[in-house]
Amino acid sequence: MSAKRVVIIGGVALGPKAACRLKRLEPDADVVIVDQDEYISYGGCGIPYFISGDISSVQELMSTSFHMQRTPQFFQDAKDVRVRTRTRALAIDRASKRVRVLDLASGGEEDLPYDRLVIATGSIPNKPPIPGIDLPGVTSVSNLHSAIAVKDRISGGKVDRAVIVGAGAIGCEMPEALGDLWGIETHLVEIEDQVLPGILDRSLAGIVRAHLEEKGVQLHLGRRVIEIRAVGLPSTSSAPMAEGGFEVKTSDGSIQADLVITAAGVRPNSELARSAGLVVSPSGAIVVNRMLQTSDPEIYAGGDCIEIQHLVTGKPVYFPQGSLANRQGRVIGTNLAGGAAKFEGTVGSFAIKIFDLAVASAGITPQSALKSGFQAEPVLVVQADRAHFYPTHDLIYFQLTVDRKTRRILGAQAVGAHGDAVIGRVNAIAAILPFKPAVEDISNLEIAYSPPFAAALDVVNAAGNTAENILDGLNRPMTPDEFERCFLLEESADCLCLDVRAPANAAPFVERYGDRWLNIPQETLNKRMDEVPRDKRLLLVCNSGARSYEAMRQLDRAGIDNTVNVQGGAAVLKKSGTAGPQPKD
Repeated sequence: MSAKRVVIIGGVALGPKAACRLKRLEPDADVVIVDQDEYISYGGCGIPYFISGDISSVQELMSTSFHMQRTPQFFQDAKDVRVRTRTRALAIDRASKRVRVLDLASGGEEDLPYDRLVIATGSIPNKPPIPGIDLPGVTSVSNLHSAIAVKDRISGGKVDRAVIVGAGAIGCEMPEALGDLWGIETHLVEIEDQVLPGILDRSLAGIVRAHLEEKGVQLHLGRRVIEIRAVGLPSTSSAPMAEGGFEVKTSDGSIQADLVITAAGVRPNSELARSAGLVVSPSGAIVVNRMLQTSDPEIYAGGDCIEIQHLVTGKPVYFPQGSLANRQGRVIGTNLAGGAAKFEGTVGSFAIKIFDLAVASAGITPQSALKSGFQAEPVLVVQADRAHFYPTHDLIYFQLTVDRKTRRILGAQAVGAHGDAVIGRVNAIAAILPFKPAVEDISNLEIAYSPPFAAALDVVNAAGNTAENILDGLNRPMTPDEFERCFLLEESADCLCLDVRAPANAAPFVERYGDRWLNIPQETLNKRMDEVPRDKRLLLVCNSGARSYEAMRQLDRAGIDNTVNVQGGAAVLKKSGTAGPQPKD
């Protein structure tokens, strides 16, 4: 019996993983990977760190953990997998089970026969319909070629000012890459009115926004790029990174720049599958089952070109992530060898480093939950990420998304200075989200404890407890965003802020807001109840939301129930900058 012939189209993440898994299970299989690029099997998520200089060379992104280069020769010698670079797949003939390919070096075409086929064509950067978006020097950083061109231009001293279009993940990563080592003045333009839209709730996004501004990034939120004009370079130039600069016209002005980076997300690269008659979703992603088979059971697909099930909403989702591609590659490799492995879906785990902040999320945001038909309730807590007495502790800002009707946890998000603390907490929630945990499960979730790593009552447990109190009607919350609208923007006459912190903490705010900001420390509240106005809506504030909850219970007992507890307290209001009251200079 002849060896099984497997052709894999795409050689970045999923393709090599599937090939190597198959060869370990079925060593006699004849496996060939084709990729139109010269660079294969590299860590694309490391591109911002290559541009920043943290990673010194492209070769590091292509190296194994034991420092061998993942070249075609490496795959041939170490894995017995043939890799053909600079080879473009043109068409799939499903009837004859052949792939038509073009050798980009010679121009010759040929057919590659297969018994099983894997499509790992990845994604394509979105290109907003902006006049001038195709000018040389306007680029994404979606592959190593564009990354090298950007770094060469920067290291050559040709970039003093850059504009990034889009404040999603790449858009928020790149300012650090440009600014920390290279000192480039960076402008970030986003059509939505917050950074990381669709990824973070507004309260936590405000913290990220303030941090970017603190690091010198100039944000243009709620602004649309109207046009990009070339200044000092021929519009017909075909150079990938030509000389000259740009004028980026936005809906409220213009920005001069030497470099424009587009970071408007990606879309599935599925045209090859569509042309072959495979089922493609309305979003353009290839449709697969849990074994990652396409509508043709002899053809598998995975990575950034497919859609999968969201394990919280139960709906199809397009979620391009290198970690998912690698896990899916193993599933496909197993099934190519005759196995029956399944990939159930994703809870949408996400993490990013933005200067000195770590950001992570899993599940869905309150806004997404509302759109999916849930009765979403955000639950925001602030607590030390280590024991409060341990010298290296810092605050972690942790939020759950909860369904009021079912008490189910729908998602978690966190922001903090210590990446291990942030990622660890969100990963704990991500691991149990597929099992539809309730708030009580989070309250009692077992978290390993030691003062250098966590508090005895971890922030995860504290969030679960707070969620229980909110759903049971004991804690009536107000989000920081609602506080801003109610107290700062509308300056409603019937609202009064009751600050239950120590006088020294409250004094700057009392000075700024006068009789709109009343300070009665929580431990003295029972004795000073007669000083509390009964004709006002009281916005209760402490450092984190814990003491103000205690104050709410005291006030309820006294018959004063026109109160709300500002979630995250002064810690969030201050950390998010303009999202909260600031003392006078």
